[in-house]
Amino acid sequence: MKKDATLLILAAGMGSRFGGLKQIEPMGPNGEFIIDYSVYDAIKAGFNKIVFIIKKENYDLFKETIGKRVEPHIKVEYAFQELSNIPEGYSIPSDRVKPWGTAHAVWCAKDYIHEPFAMINSDDFYGRDAFIKAYNYLSNIDKESSEFGMIGYKVANTLTENGSVKRGVCEVDKDNYLVDIIESKIEKIDGVITASPLDGSDSFEVKENDTVSMNFLLFTPKIFEYIEEKFGNFLEENKDNMDKCEYYIPVVIGNLIKEGKASTKVLETSASWHGVTYKEDTPDVKKAIKNLVDNNIYNNDLWS
Repeated sequence: MKKDATLLILAAGMGSRFGGLKQIEPMGPNGEFIIDYSVYDAIKAGFNKIVFIIKKENYDLFKETIGKRVEPHIKVEYAFQELSNIPEGYSIPSDRVKPWGTAHAVWCAKDYIHEPFAMINSDDFYGRDAFIKAYNYLSNIDKESSEFGMIGYKVANTLTENGSVKRGVCEVDKDNYLVDIIESKIEKIDGVITASPLDGSDSFEVKENDTVSMNFLLFTPKIFEYIEEKFGNFLEENKDNMDKCEYYIPVVIGNLIKEGKASTKVLETSASWHGVTYKEDTPDVKKAIKNLVDNNIYNNDLWS
């Protein structure tokens, strides 16, 4: 029997770009966004529900554009990432504007997800192979399990020629389990790929086939308990930086691994990432999608 699996798409950060649709560059031949291709690939792979994390004020616009295209093809639900949604006993600074980061975004979906699920960013093109590997993995884990997963990309398949990108550089053991993840700024200059950790520690060279995380993460509902458990600690540790601090999902995963509370299996994909980190990336993404359409991976009119 086909197992239930949900795709959680983090799209609350689209808000500032979403104000007028002219500010979101269509990438497909019929005005499709990258997010359309993610949903399409998820359906092909076997996922049977989508949960979009968005800002409440963008609900009507989001539903009218992306929602109406995908809702005929798969069950869709909407969860809101709201600043006020934090554990009891804590207050929000009056000058805080932005939400609390990716771990908070995942936690805001807890009432909508009761089965194994994958989490992705809304504006990254991950490739069909990644979704197939994700669904196959989620189909074979118990929803009470604390063994999570991550789609691992070869760093060379995730770079842009137009500047640096942020990636999680992964240390993986011989059994393909994640040991550590170092959030870094990565850039290829004169054939050398260099990672500069965001925590300010020393830069280091990365080989083309080294594994990085693109925030394509695989969870069971147990992750919601862990995020909530650590949320108070995060707020306490950042009480002097409450206007800007962010609670990141890779940090939660790293801490769980160090404490022995959860493990994360790394599933390598041969897929290439595409995304618009810089305005200059747009023609390359459009060209990559056109090539996939020309090779009959996607319909010319995706949802036809």
